[in-house]
Amino acid sequence: MKHRIKAENLAILYQKAAEKFGEMPAFAIRESALKWVPVSYASLYDQGLNLATGLIELGVKARDHVGLFGDNRFEWILSDYGVQICGAADVPRGRDVSDDELFYIIDHAGIEVTFVETEELQNRVLKLRSRLPALREIILLDPKTKAQPGVKTLQEVCDLGAALRETGDKRAEEHIAGIKPDDLFTLIYTSGTTGTPKGVMLTHSNMVSQVINLPGYHNCTDRVLSVLPIWHIFERVIEMYTLSFGGCTYYSSILTLGEDMRNVEPTFMASAPRLWEKLHERIKKGIKTSHPVRQILFHIAYFLARQYKNSEYFISDKYLKMKHQPTWKHALMLPLHVLRWIIVLPWYGFFNAAVLERIRLGAGGSLKATISGGGALPIHIDKFFNYVGIPVLEGYGMTETSPVISVRSIENLVVGTVGPPIPETKVRIVDTETGELLYPNSNLPYNGVAQRGEIWVRGPQVMKGYYRDPELTQLTFSDGWLRTGDIGIITHNNCLKILGRSKSTIVLSSGENVEPEPIEMRLQQSQFIDQCMIVGQDKKFLSALIVPGIQEFKQAGFREETIEELVSNPIANKIIREEIKKLTSQSNGFKRYEQLRDFRILPVTFEVGTELTNLYKIKRHVVEKKFSHVIDELFNNGSSQNN
Repeated sequence: MKHRIKAENLAILYQKAAEKFGEMPAFAIRESALKWVPVSYASLYDQGLNLATGLIELGVKARDHVGLFGDNRFEWILSDYGVQICGAADVPRGRDVSDDELFYIIDHAGIEVTFVETEELQNRVLKLRSRLPALREIILLDPKTKAQPGVKTLQEVCDLGAALRETGDKRAEEHIAGIKPDDLFTLIYTSGTTGTPKGVMLTHSNMVSQVINLPGYHNCTDRVLSVLPIWHIFERVIEMYTLSFGGCTYYSSILTLGEDMRNVEPTFMASAPRLWEKLHERIKKGIKTSHPVRQILFHIAYFLARQYKNSEYFISDKYLKMKHQPTWKHALMLPLHVLRWIIVLPWYGFFNAAVLERIRLGAGGSLKATISGGGALPIHIDKFFNYVGIPVLEGYGMTETSPVISVRSIENLVVGTVGPPIPETKVRIVDTETGELLYPNSNLPYNGVAQRGEIWVRGPQVMKGYYRDPELTQLTFSDGWLRTGDIGIITHNNCLKILGRSKSTIVLSSGENVEPEPIEMRLQQSQFIDQCMIVGQDKKFLSALIVPGIQEFKQAGFREETIEELVSNPIANKIIREEIKKLTSQSNGFKRYEQLRDFRILPVTFEVGTELTNLYKIKRHVVEKKFSHVIDELFNNGSSQNN
């Protein structure tokens, strides 16, 4: 942590970073697989001052809200940088924003100046302009796109600012000095999984606290790959964090991720669970199609890695503790784990270097750590990558907490948890029905089994509130504690484990509460199930909406080319029925009322921007509305399919 820059606000962080790291690369722009154009810290700051001066000349004032619509690219971060130097707050969203959301955000946030990335976004905003009388300026980010009449280019605004600075204009520097810790640096509208966009107000002090308190030891030699949506607060905090220690951020995309992982050889990155699920699927397919000898070698290597790591976790007290373990029991088992660790060590060392190293090279070979966030990491994926030596550190947070609440570190890597709360952050576990404080108190969690309840948070990263919505803000807070709506426990390792979302909890007509996420994660372990959503609110039993893995069915010999064709195939339905029965059986840890009675194959895939958020979380309300006729049919027909 000693390498990180500390600053009162983000604009001063940029200023100090330029002074300290000078000509070292801050960002790298991809031109081809092997060609990346660097932008130095000094150049970035100079361009940021030019842009800020140009924006001030266009009428942007301190504490204004400036729209920023686009996806991962250097021009996006430069715009973000310039807006903050102005002392204004950006209002970001990705290209997949719908017209209704675009209008709502610009109107509700009172945006007068907005950046748009592409020609398509430019045209969409121009069409809405007649309904947005406050919108004065539109600035186009993409240098390869022609600006329409009345639209300025990013370069024009930068050139305007540069010319003014040459005449001695110091307004940008004056704005930096006037930024207060409680000023907004961003206003993020998030629809999340439950409905109408909410404007989350995040301050400079929120972000500065994240930069200071995130665990990890990085320096100016680190290479960070950017692949998550740049407007999402998780990706943004990693970029600010990287600037604080002088690392270089490389802008990648989902389409080029595999290639960029190999060529850039990142040492650190933010990631989402879906990325690791896809990589896991690719590795499994590669193993299945390899020579039988290679398959045997992998299974031996993975078996040894599992034994070695599990004993290592036990010896170092980093294994998952869901309930209290007597000291005598730990002392009794410790010699057995030490013995296993010693016996396995030489064999593991050989197979680790000869077999598992090839898998690590698929992630670049230099990855010291990646933080997975934005959704729950399936436990089998979590174990797999940490066993093979790719340190996936799961974190937990939400937009309202800037976002990190807790995260695992290399030193405290307890697989199956999201680690301890970060410094300066306090967590409570509160009974959702009685309001009783379950953690912390004098008896819990160290007396028996850890207690589950809603997670409440207090800390310097917690938002200022929801913009122009005091009622929702008041409902979200209780005595200064943010009510996350997530269900979790504190383990006996003092780590937080997420069990589900209270808002997505399904209550059966029998009164049983069911968390759908663990069931969905288990089902998605099947190669034949690509996506799924559990349904059953107020019903007697649970059912599932299934999106099948069309490629996997093709590899299994099916002739169907589309999902629509699979829907009516009785053999495909039988395979999925058997997979559901096997994966959610009581022998796999699921209770009787968690068994799925029925299912339907959906004819379409869940897509980002419609059924999924940018971080691949299911928008349950959208799916329920879109497929309401399918859900009605499921429960009207009872359990005809799967009894």
